[in-house]
Amino acid sequence: MSDEERRDSLADQAAAWVPPWERPRPSASTTPEAGSAAAESPETDEPVEFAPTTVAADPAEPVPAESAEPAFAADAGAARGVPRREPVGRRRATVVPQPAPDLPENELRGALEAILLVVDEPVSELLLAQVLEQPAERIGPLLDHIAAGYTAAGNGFELRRAAGGWRLYTRPEYATYVERFVLDGQSVRLTQAALETLAVVAYKQPVTRSRISAIRGVNCDGVIRTLVTRGLVEECGTESDSGAFLYRTTTLFLEKLGLNTVDELPPLAPFLPDDVEELADATR
Repeated sequence: MSDEERRDSLADQAAAWVPPWERPRPSASTTPEAGSAAAESPETDEPVEFAPTTVAADPAEPVPAESAEPAFAADAGAARGVPRREPVGRRRATVVPQPAPDLPENELRGALEAILLVVDEPVSELLLAQVLEQPAERIGPLLDHIAAGYTAAGNGFELRRAAGGWRLYTRPEYATYVERFVLDGQSVRLTQAALETLAVVAYKQPVTRSRISAIRGVNCDGVIRTLVTRGLVEECGTESDSGAFLYRTTTLFLEKLGLNTVDELPPLAPFLPDDVEELADATR
């Protein structure tokens, strides 16, 4: 073959050459022998595809191929804020909180009695069960048993249901003794000065301390403090002109006198002297 014929042949081959990525893939009907032969042939231009393989940390426990995750892909996802996907077969175990063990009956009874001694209002069985971390079905029957035991023992107190909950109460047959103890020392009579000051506040309210002192003719600061401490008088703002504190009677005052409003106070005119106007002008 001459040099000119060789150049023509090489030119034809170069024009007819197709890159491997543009060539059609072999059909599914290709026999295994042909595929393996193509993979083993060093002269073929077809790309050879290899199955992904992974290396297990422990040779005795191979890691599945689908659980393998390239490190660079995980790092790139974390950099973009994408949450890391857990590999298949390595899911995190969900921690299930274990219920608290059942308390012995004696300990549970003591805990219930201790709580019931400090509550200031009826407490429900559900709240008791939540606090003690015990099943609610144990609380109700045990409270009934405790209440029955108090009644059988003849204690001065009892456990009973009230307002949807449970609370300790004194027994009605001992009410007179309880009242005597509670009211002892609280039935102190008001002094004459306190009664006069209270009357001025009741009929002139709202009124300032200076106005009360002017009506009574003496300083009444100490008496006002006493009435405020007893809960019979309270502050109710300030006077617009002088800024002095204003005082009025409280609901406890109405309760003690058996009144609904201050309008039910008896009229004061029958108890006033005939020259009250002159006395009022003299005090101004």
